Amino acid sequence: MRLRHEPLDLVTRHAFRISSTGPRLRHENLLVRIEHDGIEGLGEAAPARYYGESRVLARAALDMALHDWIGKRLGLPVWRLLGLDAATAPRSCVTLGLAEPAEMEEKLEAVLDFPLVKVKLGSPGDVENLRLVRRRYSGRIQVDANSAWSPAEAVRMLRRIEPLDIALVEQPVARADLDGLRWVRERVGIPVFADESVHDPADVGHLAGRVDGVNLKLMKTGGLRAMLRMIHAARALGLQVMLGSMVESSLALSAAAQLAPLADHLDLDGHWLLQDDPFDGAPRERGEITLTTRPGLGAVPAPPAGGTA
Repeated sequence: MRLRHEPLDLVTRHAFRISSTGPRLRHENLLVRIEHDGIEGLGEAAPARYYGESRVLARAALDMALHDWIGKRLGLPVWRLLGLDAATAPRSCVTLGLAEPAEMEEKLEAVLDFPLVKVKLGSPGDVENLRLVRRRYSGRIQVDANSAWSPAEAVRMLRRIEPLDIALVEQPVARADLDGLRWVRERVGIPVFADESVHDPADVGHLAGRVDGVNLKLMKTGGLRAMLRMIHAARALGLQVMLGSMVESSLALSAAAQLAPLADHLDLDGHWLLQDDPFDGAPRERGEITLTTRPGLGAVPAPPAGGTA
């Protein structure tokens, strides 16, 4: 077996900013290749400095590549190997990063035909931006604070935006403040989901009764197998499940999408944020997740500009 890795540099259409990091256009991901018996399996790691878990990222990329290899070896897509029904995958939201009103208007123009959007929060103009979005957008809006607030600030903010028909909020308080999550949840009508607070199966158990759901990501859990165990743990504890992503190509997004039929919500939109996606896979336009019969993860190199798949 031969293992190789190489840079996979991705550039976003707009500088992508959340409350815990500054604006970034270039994202230095990693492409992993596993070759054996003439078959190559592919995986991707998307580093996030605020998670700071490089070993988990390496495991995630290796896990993807191995699942891709096994599926290709057997001639079956991973979702079928897991006994799932591709037709039951929900749609994904598309994310609007933190922005000033003029830039938010520009970003919003590009997503008006999406059925679901997620708006990043954590800046002084949050309420005005959300009101701007709601004036022009009639679909479902989710919000994500990325740990930006204290519990008291979270309650004040969420009560102000609740009339805008907000479907859910992710990680309103600091990662370690599990009691703060519960305190917020008990005081607002918007469902509360954990993201930064959930990395492994033990975290799911600690969050039971404190949140309404969990956002699981391959780059946090370390791969498909670990994420599958966490999905089952969340279900057993009565929690909803969202499958999320970082800034990733359609390779990593297609890996997460193999488990999409088990999720209530999807945030597999990294490909939409990119200037050029090096792969073609499950994520399509307007939030559609299409699990094909291609073997493995179903992701193949994207055709050159002007070409066809």
